[in-house]
Amino acid sequence: MRDVVRFRLDGVTHELRNPDPTLTLLRWLRTEARRTGTKEGCAEGDCGACTVAVAAAGEKPRAVNACILFMPMLDGMTLWTVESLARDGAPHPIQKALVDHHGSQCGFCTPGFVMSLFAHLGGEGGLGGREISDALAGNLCRCTGYGPIISAAQNVERTAPPVGDLAADSEPLAIESDGGRKFFAPRSEADLASLLEQFPSATLVAGATDVGLWVTKQHRDLETLISVAHVPELCELHETDNAVELGAAVTYSEAHAALARFHPDMGELLRRLGGVQVRNCGTIGGNIANGSPIGDMPPALIAAGATLVLRKSGGERRMPLENYFIAYSKQDREPGEYVARIVVPKVPADARFAAYKVSKRFDQDISAVCAGFRVRCDGARVIEARLAFGGMAATPKRAANAEAALTEWSDAAIARTMDAVEQDFQPLTDQRGSSAYRLEAARNLLRRFYLESQGVRACVLDTVAVDA
Repeated sequence: MRDVVRFRLDGVTHELRNPDPTLTLLRWLRTEARRTGTKEGCAEGDCGACTVAVAAAGEKPRAVNACILFMPMLDGMTLWTVESLARDGAPHPIQKALVDHHGSQCGFCTPGFVMSLFAHLGGEGGLGGREISDALAGNLCRCTGYGPIISAAQNVERTAPPVGDLAADSEPLAIESDGGRKFFAPRSEADLASLLEQFPSATLVAGATDVGLWVTKQHRDLETLISVAHVPELCELHETDNAVELGAAVTYSEAHAALARFHPDMGELLRRLGGVQVRNCGTIGGNIANGSPIGDMPPALIAAGATLVLRKSGGERRMPLENYFIAYSKQDREPGEYVARIVVPKVPADARFAAYKVSKRFDQDISAVCAGFRVRCDGARVIEARLAFGGMAATPKRAANAEAALTEWSDAAIARTMDAVEQDFQPLTDQRGSSAYRLEAARNLLRRFYLESQGVRACVLDTVAVDA
């Protein structure tokens, strides 16, 4: 075990011995490194003003939010900030393009846009309008300067992409700060299981896209954190003829291509989940483990028939994903047990599948309602129906009464199924939608699923389908 966090910044290796485990990179940059180009806008990973780029050894840069990235998570990484880009008094091509195309207004958000484009272009991302918009979806400009920023991005002079240049250290990380807080980064599942036996109340962390907010917004004191990001078995993604198997530490970005091949709707759902910075750090396993009722992925995965694999030192157990969610903030996870992987069976040839997200904004918004549907038919007779919703109850949940009502693939049966949704859910009213709105949205998503399966083009308003 070692107690030193090592990372590279502008060719210099920095070493931090036993730092506070929840010290954020943003705070270190601004108060310790005096790199004030990186801004704090929201402290929750939404606005992108704090965007920096990181890369493991030999990898290309990826954009991340410094405001919710803990310093121990930077171990083994190469880091770039906006101050890293200019050389010998000459601006970087991205900075020059933003100046030439008037892409900066008040300037507060500009460093974040620069760094998002630096990572996108350094990763050899495309210059199409949709590609640029997707790359910048995690950056907010309150001066509404998106047009010039996109124009600048499409006119950047390409340079050779940089790569991470710090050799990875295989020795596990074990940090204890002056205040007694601990951070561990095991390098094997055996070590992870052993640590959980020793610290059963420890907080598991992968990308910190949720846990970071516990610190920056809820001001929680987290005594012990255990990172799963460097456990090789949890970072594996396997795609077979029959299934996609995702380790719990596989990020959304890493899973995107495989899940898009699984079904286009899965790919589109992931494209709208957070911004690039969130997808580069957040994991599907973490989203499931936290059990949020408004998590985007569980309804689609439940509809697909996903199996959850849980492990601890005594072995592993499997369960249908829907059985994992017991009640609000309560999951079927025993002491010392952790989410190891998710097995997603591919959609059978005779099945129809769809996934939908309803939110106030298209990009980077929390769902009001999320839905996943899978239906198999024998002629007009429905032989299997899996209808799952998020945002409608205290947990992601299948609509049992609606599934029972869907006995045939017909207008009349869909009407009965839509009515049956009200027997399955009594959703809350909150800032994302009223109970009545959520029920109507859920009903209309079922109708949309049926219309699209019939080849009828639905008319979409605010992501909720109505009859064309």
